[in-house]
Amino acid sequence: MDMTNELESIVQDQSSPEQPIPNDSAILKVGLVQHAFSEDIVANRQRNVAAIEGLSAEGAQLIVLSELHDSPYFCQNEDVNNFKYASRLEDFCKFYSQIAADNGVVLVTSAFERRAPGLYHNTAIVIESDGSIAGKYRKMHIPDDPGFYEKFYFTPGDLGFEPISTSLGKLGVLVCWDQWYPEAARLMAMRGAEMLIYPTAIGWNPDDPQEEKDRQRDAWITIQRAHAVANGIPVISVNRCGFEEDNSGTTSGIDFWGSSFVAGPQGEILAMAPDESPEEFVVGIDKTRSENVRQWWPFFRDRRIEHYDGLTSRFLD
Repeated sequence: MDMTNELESIVQDQSSPEQPIPNDSAILKVGLVQHAFSEDIVANRQRNVAAIEGLSAEGAQLIVLSELHDSPYFCQNEDVNNFKYASRLEDFCKFYSQIAADNGVVLVTSAFERRAPGLYHNTAIVIESDGSIAGKYRKMHIPDDPGFYEKFYFTPGDLGFEPISTSLGKLGVLVCWDQWYPEAARLMAMRGAEMLIYPTAIGWNPDDPQEEKDRQRDAWITIQRAHAVANGIPVISVNRCGFEEDNSGTTSGIDFWGSSFVAGPQGEILAMAPDESPEEFVVGIDKTRSENVRQWWPFFRDRRIEHYDGLTSRFLD
């Protein structure tokens, strides 16, 4: 069964009251860039720039790049030589700020941040359409699994779960492994995020059977759609694609499964990229729907906050 087609057909009719027809100003045009990347940082950046220019020409106001989009996914092994991919945020932002300003778009980027000697973060930077820095988010949840040895490289974020205010609204920017945690999504929504954005680098072990690959990708899509439903706001998830070799030979590498998508506030799939090939596309998000959905499904009203104190414990024995 083609799960992409099935997902696109689900939740189209929510049996909700008739929705007002949005005017043009209520539609936010979001551009997604799903690419494969190499060790050539200059070439990666050139392709990113071409994609930003193309999506801007198509009317995109907000453009989202995937996680660590200037480099290969170097976390497949623990190797100090890979710290060469890190950069100071001043240098990184100088480049992408100019691109955002030249194209008049709000840009969500992802950097391997060298904060100080021996101190590195996986950091998302949001750049305003005039090239100014709207804000940054440092990845909070850091995985340490075969093929994803991120704890070797990244210190957990210290900026909390704070939305970033832009000319297009308040963006709840999180990064990859954060997408599995409903707590992160909820805190962003509680602080006024109007959408959740997940730059991502996730894929299959090529040795896994197809059934396991399908389960993993479907779980990834489902959890993020659930964040949209539970919080009544859209979700934008942008993954990389293509095969990347594990240079240490320890594993069989990673097939990044693409499937970048946008879900509406009821979890409805608005658009989804293929799982294998690069894709650049623009999706319109109706900014009036979150208010409507939260009126129909008032989850925030009915939360029993006086009984949630256990959520701050590691486990309840």
